[in-house]
Amino acid sequence: MSFSTTTTVHELTETVNNIIINNYEDYLFDEQYLCPEVQKSLHEGYKLYPLRSNDFERGYLDVLSVLTEVGDHDVNTWKAQYNFMKKHNDTYYTITITDETTNTIAATGTILIEHKFVHRNGLVGHIEDIAVDSKHQGKKLGLRVIEALKFIGQETGCYKVILDCASKNVPFYEKCGFSPKENQMAWYIQQGKSHL
Repeated sequence: MSFSTTTTVHELTETVNNIIINNYEDYLFDEQYLCPEVQKSLHEGYKLYPLRSNDFERGYLDVLSVLTEVGDHDVNTWKAQYNFMKKHNDTYYTITITDETTNTIAATGTILIEHKFVHRNGLVGHIEDIAVDSKHQGKKLGLRVIEALKFIGQETGCYKVILDCASKNVPFYEKCGFSPKENQMAWYIQQGKSHL
């Protein structure tokens, strides 16, 4: 980009505004909820972020696919879901750990904040969708994601944080400070059929 002596203030302002708009990236929630200790403990080249509006291009859904079928998404379906979550940003706190050297998502997790009547309108954090890209495993990123989500639970005022996991993952979550409590049940709804 070059400017001549005949470039007008209007042209210069328009160019600067385009740069700002094209480089602007929205965060799902305020960075005040990011745990500084987790940020410091990451290996060099990794950084903790709230989910960002351009994480589709960084391979966010590819990382999630290590958990389950993600489905066919394009930028429009991504933006629709991101915008829905952003409108409810007192509920959705999705974090990512990005490999800054490649500008790709290495790990992710979400804590959903449930607003309850019990415990005097208490809050419960539900941890979901913990995923670490296979190329980045062995670097304690899963542990860092859990620590970051627990921090968000504390900072938002939750009286407890809970999660569901496979039996084989219980030892990992116990190392993260969780303990088994009762049982998890699921009812899967077949698409296109009556719900009852």
